[in-house]
Amino acid sequence: MKKIIFWLFIGSLVFILMGREKDILIPNNAIRFRVIANSNSVEDQQKKMVIKDKIEEEVYDLIKDSDDVLSVRNIINENLDKIQDIIEKYDVKYNVSYGYNYFPIKNYKGVKYEAGNYESLVITIGEGLGDNFWCVLFPPLCLIENDSKDVGEVQYKFLIKKLLNSSKY
Repeated sequence: MKKIIFWLFIGSLVFILMGREKDILIPNNAIRFRVIANSNSVEDQQKKMVIKDKIEEEVYDLIKDSDDVLSVRNIINENLDKIQDIIEKYDVKYNVSYGYNYFPIKNYKGVKYEAGNYESLVITIGEGLGDNFWCVLFPPLCLIENDSKDVGEVQYKFLIKKLLNSSKY
């Protein structure tokens, strides 16, 4: 009986450890992006997504040729006024924070995004009481997330690993 319990314990331990190897953890020095809606009304959620799309487009145009976190950090800092100009076109109260901000845990297609304070660009619209959008700005995982709605977990994990391995931290 002791042998059976021992082997069940060893088998369970191996299974748990193998499952952890499959998780992909986003590096702590990645730069995240978050847009928090004023409320959960349809109008506020739509406005959040429009603003998110415009800012993503602008930021990706600025950082698309950068492959290291230091240059991306500098580009964002130097262009915060452009980001604010985009938001002001939508006539909303807002706050832009670039620095260390809190993010809740997120699991998406087998990739684990741990909760914690991370370097990030956070835009809070109005009271910031609505659901939020967030992703990883650098390396540019936001684009993969947007384009990967039709790909499976394995293909998504492969794309994430490839992108993480090609980026300099």
